[in-house]
Amino acid sequence: MNSYRIGEAAALLGVSADTMRRWVDAGRLHAQRDEHGHRIVPGPDLAAFARELARSGNAEEGIPSSARNRFRGIVTEVILGDVAAQVEIQAGPFRVVSLISRESAEELGLEPGVPAVAVIKSTNVVVERT
Repeated sequence: MNSYRIGEAAALLGVSADTMRRWVDAGRLHAQRDEHGHRIVPGPDLAAFARELARSGNAEEGIPSSARNRFRGIVTEVILGDVAAQVEIQAGPFRVVSLISRESAEELGLEPGVPAVAVIKSTNVVVERT
């Protein structure tokens, strides 16, 4: 069974180590001490907590959707073509690039600096083990 130190768990969830410690201290997430006194989070507990965070994040959107992958970020680039537009969003450490119609990009007012959410639904996802 994998277990993660507080900093590792924080990096996996995209939060600071201090936030992770507050969640543990508040009892939202179970952690135990290793033989060196460091707090560690069991992998299954971290996975369950990550699912809970994702569900509560999607519920806040208030928009029913079959897509489960939502990346809130900022538009960093829009390249308008005759028919299509390439839109780049920086969502935390993630860069998401999408091709949409030029008409959609214009209707949404997409330009650098605008907040946006990349909603992704895919049947083809590559999974790599780190």
